[in-house]
Amino acid sequence: MKMKLVLAFCIGLATVNALELSQEINTQIEDCQSGHLQSCYDVGLLLTSGKNAENQEKKDLGLEYMRRACKYGENKACDFMGENYFKDGHYGGAKPYLEASCKRNIVSACMGLGTIYRDGNDVRVDDILSRTYYEKACELGSKDSCISVAIIYRGGFGVDKNRTIEKQYYKKACDAGSQAGCDSFQTMENKDKGIEEPGLWDKVKSLFN
Repeated sequence: MKMKLVLAFCIGLATVNALELSQEINTQIEDCQSGHLQSCYDVGLLLTSGKNAENQEKKDLGLEYMRRACKYGENKACDFMGENYFKDGHYGGAKPYLEASCKRNIVSACMGLGTIYRDGNDVRVDDILSRTYYEKACELGSKDSCISVAIIYRGGFGVDKNRTIEKQYYKKACDAGSQAGCDSFQTMENKDKGIEEPGLWDKVKSLFN
């Protein structure tokens, strides 16, 4: 495995030599080409962040190191690739990385997949898959995903409308720290108990009490 990794990276030596890179980066590249996966990830991170990311050639080289690190088993490099492609709007490229990351319970990856299928980004809109991924992200602690699931049940997107489940997911969002989730849950709770919400004029008057 190590020998294969060394041979794979020798292909990019001409590109590396053509760029003006810091001593730190050059050292990391040498370690990476010797088969050290952590260095492959580290140099990828250095070349895709800060001022280096402003140079497209450096950024592209950094992504190549990340891609190779992922290929040879560095999971955090795979997570990075998925998030990077998703952020840049390359949803087709992001999808396989996000799927692998979501299986390992990376919450942002599950959220991203929920959004991809909800909005039909380089895929057909699939409300069921969208809900499945948002539900998993919610269980992993994503308050925004909990609200997304609540909205799915409120609107009946790929499911029957279900007020009880909608309310449950607002509560999950609230418990995860979402004020919007707390407000929506409380509004539904008050309605269930027959408590009238204050009208606009009552809210205005309360500001002066």
